[in-house]
Amino acid sequence: MSTHSEPSSSHATPGDRSPASAEDESLLPTVVAALSAAGERLVGRFSTAPRLASREDVFAALAANDAVSLDVIREPLSRARPGARWVEDELERGPLPPGEWWVTDAVEGNINHVHGMTDWCVTATLVRDNEPVLTVVHLPLSGETYTARKGAGAYLGTRRIQASTKTQLDAAFVGTSQAMPGEDQETYRRIGQSVTAMLGSALVLRVSVPATLQLVQVAAGRMDVFWQYSQILSGLLAGALLVAEAGGAVTDTRGNRWSLASEDFLAAAPQLHAGAVGVLSTVR
Repeated sequence: MSTHSEPSSSHATPGDRSPASAEDESLLPTVVAALSAAGERLVGRFSTAPRLASREDVFAALAANDAVSLDVIREPLSRARPGARWVEDELERGPLPPGEWWVTDAVEGNINHVHGMTDWCVTATLVRDNEPVLTVVHLPLSGETYTARKGAGAYLGTRRIQASTKTQLDAAFVGTSQAMPGEDQETYRRIGQSVTAMLGSALVLRVSVPATLQLVQVAAGRMDVFWQYSQILSGLLAGALLVAEAGGAVTDTRGNRWSLASEDFLAAAPQLHAGAVGVLSTVR
């Protein structure tokens, strides 16, 4: 993925009419429909008064939600791209073998869903030769759907979205996230150190899960910076493409080109990227 993506004026730019990109454009409604159908199932399972008594109850509820959603998503996406393989483990890290892959999070923010909180969504991203080329993020409770195709911009519904135009980090709304339970102590140390460092530089800081729901805010210009010390592909790929196509910067925390092999992740409004790198580079 390139570090920056310049805004374009419509869903398809003159340089974006290769056979692959034309197929991706026609694929988008199928992905939106599949995620919307999965979202309806998950809304039917959602309660603001959960009854979870133990760790076992939590993980059983998470697994049940994943199974219900994936059962709806997988068939139409597999039919639409029969040659694409699936990343079976939502905690997958690192580069993928060449070719096309579906990377989905059947319930991104599942931990919030099972605890009766509203910050959850459904995502699907098509990855081609380790580059995300199409993504959909659907928020069932609000009805919002974010979409992006490589080279064709990022959208909330039919409205083009763009990253923040802020120029000073001391005016920034920034955030980070814990990728999953049970991270190693070194990751926890870096998260804590980065929070302390950024609290002294940004206007306000948010720490929450899931990552995708902070990244859509960066893409829409509501938040300004997001970083994460982990490489869970299902939590980053959708937001990475949305931010890049909204004109934001997507790198690692040292400002190097981000890829599926990177150890950490940073997405920022373009004019705040250097400042965010400067702060996060102090984290060792």
